[in-house]
Amino acid sequence: MLQSLTLAAALAGSAATSLALLPPSAATASFPYSIIREEPEVKVAIREAAPEKPKEARLICKSCNANEKIALQKLQDHGIKDKNALATIMGNIRQESTFQPDVCEGGAKTGYNGCRSGGFGLIQWTSENRFRGLGAHAARTGGNPSTIHTQLSYLFEEGDWKMIEDRMLEPGRTIDDYMRTARRWIRWGHHGARTAYAHDYVGRFTTDS
Repeated sequence: MLQSLTLAAALAGSAATSLALLPPSAATASFPYSIIREEPEVKVAIREAAPEKPKEARLICKSCNANEKIALQKLQDHGIKDKNALATIMGNIRQESTFQPDVCEGGAKTGYNGCRSGGFGLIQWTSENRFRGLGAHAARTGGNPSTIHTQLSYLFEEGDWKMIEDRMLEPGRTIDDYMRTARRWIRWGHHGARTAYAHDYVGRFTTDS
């Protein structure tokens, strides 16, 4: 009996010694199996930032008056980028009205409703359908036909402009080339200083930096 107790004690001590030699995780594990819990993998979506678009170079005219600056901006907003094309259009407006949108042919500032004969506005719309077209455009858009913003808006919608628009959007031409195209649009009878004005604007335009 004593021998049996001694043997049991020895076996128990041997088992304790073996457990003590195991790593803590193994010593406390349940035998014959152990269950390891795996944490769910967390995936983080990484969105690459889109590269910044380079700033578009635009032409400005620091020495121009307020209406000239508005026209230059609107023309570029419309997609006209060539310096000579911009200068040609502005040279024509300067010849026709000196950028006074409320002027009636002859120089009187009558406003749209007060202009009874001749041309009116930035490019001196003269024929009845073009003159009335300006008034209809203003009524449709809620604008004032005597203001530069409404007239520039009408200018780009008018059929006479649409007829030459592609050529004015085409870069790389000379002022003389653009001027020949512009004549189909303006339909002037007197050339005046249009070309000289266009060259003057080319010399005054600078790049916005």
